[in-house]
Amino acid sequence: MTEKREYTNDYPEKTLYIPGPTEVCEDVIEEMAQPMFGHRMDRMTDLYTTIVEDTKEFLGTDNEVMILTGSGTEFWEASTLNLVDENILVPTCGSFSERHANVAERLGKNVDRLEYEWGEAIKPEDIREHLEATDKHYDVVATVMNESSTGVRNPIEEIGDVTAEYPDTYFVVDAVSALGGDYVDIDAHGIDVIFASTQKAFAMPPGLAVCIVSDEAYEREVGKESASWYGGFQRALDYYDRKGQTHSTPAIPIMLAYRKQMKYMLEEGHEGRNARHREMAEYTREWADEHFGMFPEKGYESQTVACIENTQGIDVAGTIEQVSEEYDMVFSNGYGSQLGEETFRIGHMGEHDVESIRALTDAIEDVAGL
Repeated sequence: MTEKREYTNDYPEKTLYIPGPTEVCEDVIEEMAQPMFGHRMDRMTDLYTTIVEDTKEFLGTDNEVMILTGSGTEFWEASTLNLVDENILVPTCGSFSERHANVAERLGKNVDRLEYEWGEAIKPEDIREHLEATDKHYDVVATVMNESSTGVRNPIEEIGDVTAEYPDTYFVVDAVSALGGDYVDIDAHGIDVIFASTQKAFAMPPGLAVCIVSDEAYEREVGKESASWYGGFQRALDYYDRKGQTHSTPAIPIMLAYRKQMKYMLEEGHEGRNARHREMAEYTREWADEHFGMFPEKGYESQTVACIENTQGIDVAGTIEQVSEEYDMVFSNGYGSQLGEETFRIGHMGEHDVESIRALTDAIEDVAGL
């Protein structure tokens, strides 16, 4: 049985280069210290309508936006309940895409997988071939945009273009660790549902999930006999339309932080933020190629999380610990037992830039003797 370990509040500050949570600006954190107010007050309407409409503006979408208290994981479950009657196709290429399939199975849906080796990217032509060859109707094709376990960025735009040819099949994208740091034109590629967590590339505190929903996905749920209660599109969006608030009590302090950070994101712009993340990704790949190697399939590397192959056989866990102790910087080992010592991961997202990523890679070089 787990024993209590008292939280002491005297821990050294560490700069986070993990795949999330990531660094948060001090003034964004300070926003959470405002006096509490009621979630049915006019002040809450001002707050919630601000963050919803600012998010639409930042992403350049005409689709509806839901911001609910919870992890982005909530929308694995909600989108499945809201859109799938029977069959769902889930291409799997790592831990999180596999988990999406597992969630659907747990909810009693019939799940077909297109299985790829870890490190490989999902190919639009494979999805097209599968959809053309089968007599089965799929309510949903569900794809991860950024497979952070392997550092793969899947071509969701091209996949969306394929699924758009099947108007009764909805396209759901897990963009938990990418949205806000990797540009995607949501409306142009038939993406019916795309969701993210605030503690990743949005560079906000954990605790909120953001979901963008097409009119078609909304209407699909309206026509179903059952749907998610907490994450139901109709329930959340109709309540917003009537009241400008959330249907259930939200994490108000985190929404205050969201408001502040989203103003910064609007100043930088979607394309500007994309360019900064691309520069960090390119630097990290060049550094990895010089000293190690990249684990993802070439040409499909993530723009927010580098998964680096441990070709030199360094002690990954030991290096992480020593970098943390000597430099107060934290990066991540490979994901799970499958890649734990075979790879390591650097989260180059959120508030970081090339200079801050270089500070980490210099520290790794020093500790690992590269």
